[in-house]
Amino acid sequence: MSIPPPIEIPRWTLVVLNSLYEIERKLEVHGDPGHAKRNIDRIKEEFEQQSLIIEDPLGQPFKETRTDLEATIVGAGTENLVVTEVIKPVIRLVNGPVSRVVQKGIVVVQSKEETSQ
Repeated sequence: MSIPPPIEIPRWTLVVLNSLYEIERKLEVHGDPGHAKRNIDRIKEEFEQQSLIIEDPLGQPFKETRTDLEATIVGAGTENLVVTEVIKPVIRLVNGPVSRVVQKGIVVVQSKEETSQ
């Protein structure tokens, strides 16, 4: 089985997609009095037309077999890990029913039991 070659995406594209993700997170925390979310959604739609999507893994379960995330484990527990913080989202290139990771997500994970305390 051959490994597909790495996907080459211009650096500026990744910078813009990461910035869009950060802006969305800030709007969720601080509110959106200027209704900027609508403009962000339009920009994201344009990238989706080019088959590039941003995946937010926040709250998703984490297993060490995941190849789309690079994780730092916080706390003592290593069972039932869940993503508690996203530093960089997963960026994927979609081709029909198949998607390939263009950028691995960088996340912080913690045991579900520790986060509920």
